[in-house]
Amino acid sequence: MKKKIIIGLTVFSLIFLASAVYTIATIEHATTRMDNLIKLHQVEILREHLLIQIKRAQFDLYLKNTPYARSMDTIVSHVNAINDIITTCFDCHHAEQVAGRLGLLKRRIVDYENGMSRVFTLRANTARLRAEEDGAFRIGAELINEVEGITRMANMKLEERTQAAFREITRTKAMLYLLVAIVPLAAIGLSVFFIRGFTRPVNELLTATRRLQKGDLEYRIDGLKDEFGEVAASFNEMAHSIREDRTRMQWTEQLVVLGEMAGGLAHEIKNPLAGIKASVDVLSCDPTLGPENRLIAFKVAEQIRRIEALIKSVLNFARPPKPQLMLVDINSILDATVALTERHPAFMGGNGEPLQIFKDFDRLLPETLADPLQLQQVFFNLLLNAADAIGADGSITVRSSRTAAGSVEVSITDTGRGIDQAVAGKIFQPFFTTKPNGTGLGLAITKGLVEQHGGAIAVQNNRGRGVTFTITLPVRMAPEVVAA
Repeated sequence: MKKKIIIGLTVFSLIFLASAVYTIATIEHATTRMDNLIKLHQVEILREHLLIQIKRAQFDLYLKNTPYARSMDTIVSHVNAINDIITTCFDCHHAEQVAGRLGLLKRRIVDYENGMSRVFTLRANTARLRAEEDGAFRIGAELINEVEGITRMANMKLEERTQAAFREITRTKAMLYLLVAIVPLAAIGLSVFFIRGFTRPVNELLTATRRLQKGDLEYRIDGLKDEFGEVAASFNEMAHSIREDRTRMQWTEQLVVLGEMAGGLAHEIKNPLAGIKASVDVLSCDPTLGPENRLIAFKVAEQIRRIEALIKSVLNFARPPKPQLMLVDINSILDATVALTERHPAFMGGNGEPLQIFKDFDRLLPETLADPLQLQQVFFNLLLNAADAIGADGSITVRSSRTAAGSVEVSITDTGRGIDQAVAGKIFQPFFTTKPNGTGLGLAITKGLVEQHGGAIAVQNNRGRGVTFTITLPVRMAPEVVAA
């Protein structure tokens, strides 16, 4: 949006600058043309004045030797005026052709002045005087015709230039009026564009906020760009996170209720089940009981023990025991857990040999506050899952290390089938299992125990085969150790 604003302001500034330059240039051009027209009209007036003065001098010649003859001073002033006017004409800048024509006219006027001087100064030789009068009159008539011709042609050209100037002024006025109309319209258009560019995204964000406030967590903002697009993307991500958090909270609330119900139900079942188990044990010890009935009693006792294990798991999940914290060595707990698994039937291969378990421990791990029994239960549950996944010819690798943040990290990697990505996010949910005889509580309890220690557990498929469970535990020291 910032780039659009800069581009818009630049375009508007360029339009305004171009309009201003055009207006100034047009006014300057029109002013120059009007100045030229004024000068041309002044020249036209000068020519008319020259023509009038020549006619006056010619009229003085007419009136000679009549009762209405002018005085010599008047005649001399008229002739001098002609000379002054033609001299003034040379003050202006002319083309070479015009200057030549003016020079010729100047010489004719000088001849006319000389002829007039001789006419009014000669007193003898009447024939010569008559000839001088005829010559002066003829020159004056020719001057009048020539000046009238020049004036007529100049007037025609001046009229054409004047009309052309008026037409150009009319076009200039129209153009200026158009600019006066276009510039405000362009400003209004740019303002509307920018206002819409601001208001539409703001309205979209406001609408989305109101929808989110009403509980519509599925609403998303689409179609926004620039900085508003980034805000919209953040809003959509926030709405997604809120929806997931809300789902997790609902699931957590359901688990709390389910845990309370399961804990109460398991407690109610536990006591009667103990009585049933004792009765079956007494019944199975009866010497009068036949082999077939004894086998049935044995199977019943086995199923009762299975139910007891399930109830114990439910109670551990619903009411996990408070950890008894002490300084422990994680590597020692891992060693003890691996040693325990070697005697467990689930870790026996098809050839009667125990499964391969490789250990890769960081012997420089610091001690940390933890409940050793609960951590052993966590590691044992993960090892059992790994043994179930690899079958008879696989292997398990147990590693311990120190993270860059200073935490302790334990990873258990197997070479089994891996986890389907469709169910990878559900394996820590209570009662979710892919095993035919599983309860779905093992990993849920494991996750709960790790989180009780302030840690986290994660799972991911390996690149080749199998999966890796990673447990991260913070390093915590006992108060007396810290004080020391």
